[in-house]
Amino acid sequence: MDTGTIIVPDEAIPSMKPVSNRIKTVVYARVSSNEQRRTNLETQAERMVHFCEANGWVVDRIVKEVGSGLHDERKKLMSVLNDKTVARIVVEHRDRLTRFGFNYLQVMANMLGFEIIVANKSIDNDTKDLMADFTAIITSFCSRLYSQRRGKRKADLVKAILNDDNKEDSKDEKESKAQSG
Repeated sequence: MDTGTIIVPDEAIPSMKPVSNRIKTVVYARVSSNEQRRTNLETQAERMVHFCEANGWVVDRIVKEVGSGLHDERKKLMSVLNDKTVARIVVEHRDRLTRFGFNYLQVMANMLGFEIIVANKSIDNDTKDLMADFTAIITSFCSRLYSQRRGKRKADLVKAILNDDNKEDSKDEKESKAQSG
């Protein structure tokens, strides 16, 4: 331009090319507990916005969520994964997206035409988060186990009632046959 400003279209910069027809860059920040919300969630999101800016990406949406990395039904994450306009999901660490199965998500992203960017690829050994996840695993298994036991007890009770009813019906049939015959 006459002012000396140079305008370069996004398509001319390899890192700026949208993946397929998708256009959005989403920062996803997650912490495991409400206690961490005050101290870590905001700063995590800010760091990822700065990371995106340093890479020349415009952040279209910032998603902040509180929940276990083991929980696979996080509503905000699901909304991001289901948004067909998302070109890029940026997370600080792999475990901010999920504790287990990250590679499955990566393969899915590649197949669906968006990318998952992990800003810090070093292994995150936050003891509090790991202990919270361990507790969540134990709680989940215990509730399933106790639920199964309770379900078995209820099923056994229903069977016993049905067997008693069948015995009563058999007695009635025998008595009516004896009276008629």
